[in-house]
Amino acid sequence: MSSEQIEQRVRSLGEWFHNLDLKGVRTAPGHFLGDFPSVFWKTFQHAFPRDLTGKSVLDIGCNGGFYSLEMKRRGASRVVGIDSDERYLAQARFASEVTGLEVELHKMDIYDVGSLGETFDVVLFMGVLYHLRHPLLALDLLYENVVKDLLIFQTMERGSEQVGQFAPDYPITERSIFDRPDYPKMHFIEHEYAGDWTNWWAPNRACTEAMLRSAGFDILERPSNEVYICRRGKRTGKWGAAYPRQTLSTTTVAHPETIQ
Repeated sequence: MSSEQIEQRVRSLGEWFHNLDLKGVRTAPGHFLGDFPSVFWKTFQHAFPRDLTGKSVLDIGCNGGFYSLEMKRRGASRVVGIDSDERYLAQARFASEVTGLEVELHKMDIYDVGSLGETFDVVLFMGVLYHLRHPLLALDLLYENVVKDLLIFQTMERGSEQVGQFAPDYPITERSIFDRPDYPKMHFIEHEYAGDWTNWWAPNRACTEAMLRSAGFDILERPSNEVYICRRGKRTGKWGAAYPRQTLSTTTVAHPETIQ
Protein backbone atom coordinates (compact mmCIF):
# COMPACT_ATOMS: atom_id res chain seq x y z
CA MET A 1 0.00 0.00 0.00
CA SER A 2 1.44 3.34 -1.03
CA SER A 3 1.77 6.38 1.24
CA GLU A 4 -0.94 8.11 -0.77
CA GLN A 5 -3.31 5.19 -0.27
CA ILE A 6 -2.57 5.07 3.45
CA GLU A 7 -3.10 8.83 3.74
CA GLN A 8 -6.41 8.60 1.92
CA ARG A 9 -7.62 5.75 4.11
CA VAL A 10 -6.51 7.47 7.32
CA ARG A 11 -8.51 10.58 6.46
CA SER A 12 -11.56 8.53 5.47
CA LEU A 13 -11.66 7.03 8.98
CA GLY A 14 -12.40 10.39 10.58
CA GLU A 15 -10.60 12.25 13.32
CA TRP A 16 -7.99 10.18 15.19
CA PHE A 17 -7.16 10.56 18.88
CA HIS A 18 -4.02 8.43 18.60
CA ASN A 19 -1.24 9.93 16.49
CA LEU A 20 0.21 6.78 14.93
CA ASP A 21 3.04 6.51 12.43
CA LEU A 22 1.72 4.31 9.64
CA LYS A 23 4.68 3.93 7.29
CA GLY A 24 5.44 7.62 7.49
CA VAL A 25 1.83 8.80 7.53
CA ARG A 26 0.77 10.48 10.77
CA THR A 27 -2.82 9.88 11.80
CA ALA A 28 -3.22 12.96 14.01
CA PRO A 29 -0.38 15.35 13.20
CA GLY A 30 -2.22 18.35 14.65
CA HIS A 31 -3.14 16.70 17.97
CA PHE A 32 -3.76 19.27 20.73
CA LEU A 33 -1.51 17.22 23.06
CA GLY A 34 1.30 16.98 20.52
CA ASP A 35 2.61 13.57 19.52
CA PHE A 36 0.08 11.74 21.70
CA PRO A 37 0.19 9.13 23.09
CA SER A 38 3.81 8.50 22.12
CA VAL A 39 5.17 11.34 24.28
CA PHE A 40 3.08 10.13 27.21
CA TRP A 41 4.15 6.51 26.72
CA LYS A 42 7.80 7.57 27.00
CA THR A 43 7.20 8.84 30.55
CA PHE A 44 6.39 5.40 31.93
CA GLN A 45 7.46 2.76 29.41
CA HIS A 46 10.61 2.10 31.46
CA ALA A 47 8.41 0.62 34.21
CA PHE A 48 6.58 -1.67 31.82
CA PRO A 49 7.77 -5.23 31.07
CA ARG A 50 10.06 -5.04 28.03
CA ASP A 51 9.65 -8.68 27.09
CA LEU A 52 6.08 -9.95 26.81
CA THR A 53 6.97 -13.15 25.00
CA GLY A 54 4.26 -15.71 25.61
CA LYS A 55 2.03 -13.23 27.43
CA SER A 56 -1.57 -12.32 26.70
CA VAL A 57 -2.69 -8.69 26.83
CA LEU A 58 -6.10 -7.03 27.04
CA ASP A 59 -6.28 -3.36 26.04
CA ILE A 60 -9.51 -1.82 27.38
CA GLY A 61 -10.60 1.30 25.54
CA CYS A 62 -8.01 0.59 22.85
CA ASN A 63 -8.98 3.60 20.73
CA GLY A 64 -6.82 3.75 17.57
CA GLY A 65 -4.59 0.94 18.83
CA PHE A 66 -1.36 2.64 19.93
CA TYR A 67 -0.86 0.59 23.10
CA SER A 68 -2.09 -2.64 21.52
CA LEU A 69 0.54 -2.29 18.80
CA GLU A 70 3.23 -1.49 21.37
CA MET A 71 2.36 -4.69 23.23
CA LYS A 72 2.84 -6.71 20.05
CA ARG A 73 6.16 -4.97 19.47
CA ARG A 74 7.23 -6.16 22.92
CA GLY A 75 6.51 -9.73 21.90
CA ALA A 76 3.06 -10.42 23.34
CA SER A 77 1.74 -13.63 21.86
CA ARG A 78 -1.85 -12.39 21.89
CA VAL A 79 -3.32 -8.91 22.17
CA VAL A 80 -7.04 -8.25 22.44
CA GLY A 81 -8.36 -4.71 22.16
CA ILE A 82 -11.89 -3.68 23.11
CA ASP A 83 -13.71 -0.40 22.66
CA SER A 84 -17.36 0.63 22.59
CA ASP A 85 -16.82 3.05 19.68
CA GLU A 86 -16.84 1.42 16.24
CA ARG A 87 -14.99 4.41 14.76
CA TYR A 88 -11.94 3.77 16.94
CA LEU A 89 -12.09 0.04 16.25
CA ALA A 90 -12.05 0.73 12.50
CA GLN A 91 -8.96 2.89 12.98
CA ALA A 92 -7.26 0.20 15.08
CA ARG A 93 -8.06 -2.47 12.46
CA PHE A 94 -6.46 -0.38 9.76
CA ALA A 95 -3.39 0.35 11.92
CA SER A 96 -3.02 -3.37 12.58
CA GLU A 97 -3.28 -4.09 8.86
CA VAL A 98 -0.69 -1.49 7.85
CA THR A 99 1.84 -2.42 10.54
CA GLY A 100 1.36 -6.16 10.17
CA LEU A 101 0.93 -6.48 13.94
CA GLU A 102 -1.99 -8.78 14.69
CA VAL A 103 -4.50 -7.47 17.23
CA GLU A 104 -7.91 -9.02 17.96
CA LEU A 105 -10.53 -6.30 18.20
CA HIS A 106 -14.01 -6.44 19.69
CA LYS A 107 -16.81 -3.93 20.16
CA MET A 108 -17.48 -4.23 23.87
CA ASP A 109 -18.32 -2.14 26.90
CA ILE A 110 -16.15 -2.29 30.02
CA TYR A 111 -19.03 -3.72 32.05
CA ASP A 112 -19.22 -6.72 29.73
CA VAL A 113 -15.59 -7.88 30.06
CA GLY A 114 -16.75 -11.03 31.81
CA SER A 115 -18.21 -12.23 28.51
CA LEU A 116 -14.65 -12.67 27.19
CA GLY A 117 -14.50 -15.73 29.42
CA GLU A 118 -10.76 -15.56 30.05
CA THR A 119 -8.05 -13.83 32.04
CA PHE A 120 -5.01 -11.99 30.69
CA ASP A 121 -1.44 -11.69 31.93
CA VAL A 122 -1.47 -7.93 31.38
CA VAL A 123 -4.51 -5.65 31.29
CA LEU A 124 -4.26 -2.04 30.13
CA PHE A 125 -6.94 0.20 31.61
CA MET A 126 -5.84 3.66 30.56
CA GLY A 127 -7.87 6.80 29.95
CA VAL A 128 -11.15 5.06 30.72
CA LEU A 129 -12.12 5.39 34.40
CA TYR A 130 -13.08 9.07 34.28
CA HIS A 131 -15.47 8.38 31.40
CA LEU A 132 -17.50 5.90 33.48
CA ARG A 133 -20.59 6.47 35.57
CA HIS A 134 -19.70 3.45 37.71
CA PRO A 135 -15.90 3.53 38.12
CA LEU A 136 -15.48 1.31 41.17
CA LEU A 137 -17.75 -1.32 39.66
CA ALA A 138 -15.49 -1.35 36.60
CA LEU A 139 -12.40 -1.99 38.74
CA ASP A 140 -14.21 -4.77 40.58
CA LEU A 141 -15.19 -6.41 37.30
CA LEU A 142 -11.60 -6.27 36.07
CA TYR A 143 -10.38 -7.94 39.24
CA GLU A 144 -13.07 -10.60 39.13
CA ASN A 145 -12.96 -11.42 35.45
CA VAL A 146 -9.89 -10.52 33.40
CA VAL A 147 -6.76 -9.54 35.36
CA LYS A 148 -4.51 -12.53 35.91
CA ASP A 149 -1.38 -10.65 36.99
CA LEU A 150 -0.60 -7.04 35.99
CA LEU A 151 -2.91 -4.05 35.62
CA ILE A 152 -1.55 -0.93 33.93
CA PHE A 153 -3.85 1.85 35.04
CA GLN A 154 -4.18 5.53 34.19
CA THR A 155 -6.85 8.08 34.93
CA MET A 156 -7.24 11.84 34.87
CA GLU A 157 -6.62 13.14 38.39
CA ARG A 158 -7.55 16.52 39.82
CA GLY A 159 -7.01 17.99 43.26
CA SER A 160 -4.22 17.32 45.74
CA GLU A 161 -1.24 15.07 45.02
CA GLN A 162 -0.91 14.38 48.75
CA VAL A 163 -1.69 10.93 50.13
CA GLY A 164 -2.46 10.82 53.83
CA GLN A 165 -2.42 8.10 56.46
CA PHE A 166 -5.74 7.41 58.13
CA ALA A 167 -7.22 5.12 60.73
CA PRO A 168 -9.39 2.26 59.44
CA ASP A 169 -12.44 3.73 61.18
CA TYR A 170 -13.70 6.96 62.76
CA PRO A 171 -16.73 7.84 64.90
CA ILE A 172 -19.72 9.48 63.22
CA THR A 173 -18.82 12.72 65.00
CA GLU A 174 -15.52 13.01 63.11
CA ARG A 175 -15.81 15.52 60.27
CA SER A 176 -12.52 17.33 59.96
CA ILE A 177 -10.67 14.57 58.10
CA PHE A 178 -12.97 15.03 55.12
CA ASP A 179 -11.64 18.56 54.70
CA ARG A 180 -8.03 17.43 54.48
CA PRO A 181 -6.53 17.67 50.97
CA ASP A 182 -4.82 14.29 51.42
CA TYR A 183 -8.10 12.44 52.09
CA PRO A 184 -9.40 10.32 49.17
CA LYS A 185 -11.85 12.42 47.14
CA MET A 186 -13.68 11.93 43.88
CA HIS A 187 -14.87 15.03 42.05
CA PHE A 188 -18.15 14.54 40.21
CA ILE A 189 -18.61 16.35 36.88
CA GLU A 190 -22.32 16.92 36.41
CA HIS A 191 -22.25 18.45 32.94
CA GLU A 192 -19.02 18.69 30.93
CA TYR A 193 -15.30 19.10 31.45
CA ALA A 194 -12.99 20.23 28.64
CA GLY A 195 -16.02 20.20 26.35
CA ASP A 196 -16.54 16.46 26.86
CA TRP A 197 -19.83 15.21 28.31
CA THR A 198 -18.34 11.74 28.88
CA ASN A 199 -16.04 13.08 31.61
CA TRP A 200 -17.85 12.03 34.80
CA TRP A 201 -15.27 11.69 37.57
CA ALA A 202 -11.90 13.18 38.54
CA PRO A 203 -10.29 11.56 41.61
CA ASN A 204 -7.39 13.01 43.53
CA ARG A 205 -4.30 10.84 43.86
CA ALA A 206 -5.31 9.52 47.27
CA CYS A 207 -8.67 8.43 45.89
CA THR A 208 -7.14 6.66 42.90
CA GLU A 209 -4.83 4.65 45.13
CA ALA A 210 -7.61 3.87 47.62
CA MET A 211 -9.93 2.64 44.86
CA LEU A 212 -7.26 0.39 43.38
CA ARG A 213 -6.55 -1.13 46.79
CA SER A 214 -10.25 -1.53 47.51
CA ALA A 215 -10.73 -3.44 44.27
CA GLY A 216 -7.91 -5.81 45.23
CA PHE A 217 -4.89 -4.42 43.38
CA ASP A 218 -1.45 -3.94 44.92
CA ILE A 219 0.24 -0.78 43.65
CA LEU A 220 3.80 -1.62 42.64
CA GLU A 221 4.85 1.71 41.20
CA ARG A 222 3.64 5.13 40.05
CA PRO A 223 6.21 5.77 37.30
CA SER A 224 4.48 8.88 35.96
CA ASN A 225 1.71 11.23 36.97
CA GLU A 226 -1.64 9.42 36.88
CA VAL A 227 -0.05 6.08 35.89
CA TYR A 228 -0.01 3.04 38.18
CA ILE A 229 1.61 -0.36 37.72
CA CYS A 230 -0.46 -2.80 39.77
CA ARG A 231 -0.56 -6.49 40.55
CA ARG A 232 -3.67 -8.49 41.27
CA GLY A 233 -3.56 -9.03 45.02
CA LYS A 234 -5.74 -10.72 47.58
CA ARG A 235 -8.85 -8.98 48.78
CA THR A 236 -8.96 -8.57 52.52
CA GLY A 237 -11.22 -7.03 55.14
CA LYS A 238 -14.93 -6.45 54.66
CA TRP A 239 -15.08 -7.02 50.90
CA GLY A 240 -15.44 -10.80 50.96
CA ALA A 241 -18.15 -10.79 53.63
CA ALA A 242 -20.15 -7.91 52.17
CA TYR A 243 -19.92 -8.79 48.48
CA PRO A 244 -19.52 -12.51 47.76
CA ARG A 245 -17.98 -13.19 44.36
CA GLN A 246 -21.05 -14.88 42.93
CA THR A 247 -23.29 -11.84 43.57
CA LEU A 248 -21.25 -9.38 41.50
CA SER A 249 -23.48 -8.53 38.55
CA THR A 250 -24.07 -5.73 36.07
CA THR A 251 -27.51 -6.81 34.94
CA THR A 252 -29.18 -3.76 36.48
CA VAL A 253 -26.52 -1.24 35.49
CA ALA A 254 -27.13 1.15 32.61
CA HIS A 255 -23.93 2.02 30.79
CA PRO A 256 -24.36 4.40 27.85
CA GLU A 257 -20.90 5.93 28.12
CA THR A 258 -18.25 5.71 25.46
CA ILE A 259 -14.80 4.33 26.18
CA GLN A 260 -12.09 6.57 24.76
